[in-house]
Parts: sequence; C-alpha cells; structure tokens
Amino acid sequence: MKKHIPNCITCCNLISGCIATAFAFGGNLEIALVWIIIGAVFDFFDGMVARLLHVSSPIGKELDSLADDITFGVAPSTIVFSQLGIMDYPSFLEPLREYIPFLAFIMAAFSGLRLAKFNLDERQALGFIGLPTPANALFWGSLLVGIGDKLANYPIALFLVLGGILVSSWLLVAEVPMFALKFKQWGWKGNEIKYIFLLSCIPLLSIFGITAFAIIIAWYVVLSVVVMKRNGSNLVKS
Repeated sequence: MKKHIPNCITCCNLISGCIATAFAFGGNLEIALVWIIIGAVFDFFDGMVARLLHVSSPIGKELDSLADDITFGVAPSTIVFSQLGIMDYPSFLEPLREYIPFLAFIMAAFSGLRLAKFNLDERQALGFIGLPTPANALFWGSLLVGIGDKLANYPIALFLVLGGILVSSWLLVAEVPMFALKFKQWGWKGNEIKYIFLLSCIPLLSIFGITAFAIIIAWYVVLSVVVMKRNGSNLVKS
C-alpha cells in the first residue's frame, strides 16, 4: 500500500487545482487562490513522502507534472481569464472582448512546457532554470485577488495584464538561473542571498497584505537576475 501513498497525495494536488479552476471560472478568485495554495501544500509533501518511504517511481514523476500543470498552470490562467472578462476595454478592442480573455491560457501551455523541461533538465538539483510554476501561480493569484478590482477600472491595465501574460510565459521557460531556498548549512556565508530575500519578505507582508506575495515573486526574479549577473551561470550549481 505504501507505494501508492505519494501518488494519492499528488492526486489531491491535482484535485485541488481542478477545484481552484472551477472557482476561478465562477469569478471567486479568493477561494481559487486558497485552493492553489492547498495544492501547493500537497505538492510539497508528495515528494517528501516518496523519499521517506523510498517509493519514488517514474509514474509518480509524470503524475506530479500533470498535477502541477493543472494547479499551477490552468488554475492561475483561469484566474487571469476571469479578470480579463471584467476589465474595461478601449473602444477599439471592445468587439474582441469575448475572445481576448482566452489569451490567458498561453500561460497554461508554457507551464506545461516548463514542467516537461524540468523533468529532463539535470541542472536544476539545487536551483531553477526559469520561473517555477508555483511562483508564477502565486504571483497572479495574489496580484488579482489583491488589486483586481482596481485594475478592472482602468483600460490601460488591460495592456499591463496582457503584457504580463507574455512576460510570465517567457520567464517560465527562459534560460535564467533562479536560486532555490535550499540550505546545505545554516550559516550566513554561502546563504547571503537567501537570507536577504527571506528577511526582506517580512516588511512586505506586513505592509501590502495579500498583494505582497506578487511583489515578493517579482523581487525574487529581480534578485535572481542580479545574482546571475554577478556570478554568471553558477547560480544553479552553487
């Protein structure tokens, strides 16, 4: 029985993503975000349980990617889809209102592509190449739950969201090394960037509330690029 436990947890992640997608289609973005976060918790524990029970398997790896694409690809794309459906449009784009929201699902496709690449990329043991799908999902979920109502009232915000879809899709598959919060040891030396990032999150959370998570993800990307420029391509290997 124990060999099926990690896959059951992974399926709970997948189901969470389906529930999040259903709520997002219904316009309930807050509950959709909650279910994405619940899916992330299951995603964290399935791999841990598989390692503890020594029951890792190829099917578990493939199932995990499928679940992640639903929870961290389709669900956040549906949140953006719903947001695009209620935004103000410039008059020249108003005839396309029925079709433009479907552009949000570009992110779901790139999330699937990223996950497929991740399964084959042996460079990502200690870090990431490109933006992780859970980070992208948290960015869009927290941003639109936090300030979606404000964005809906400004036609220019439509172009910012559409541009953000393209930038996010590119970051998911870009050859940009990004650090992971994995510690070989707890000392300051060698972990400076991780501690700086974690400490900087505290004031952001206290000031900006739920929207802080979107700011934190953006800060994570910027900080990774700065470190990449300083250290070259050794970020993932260090």
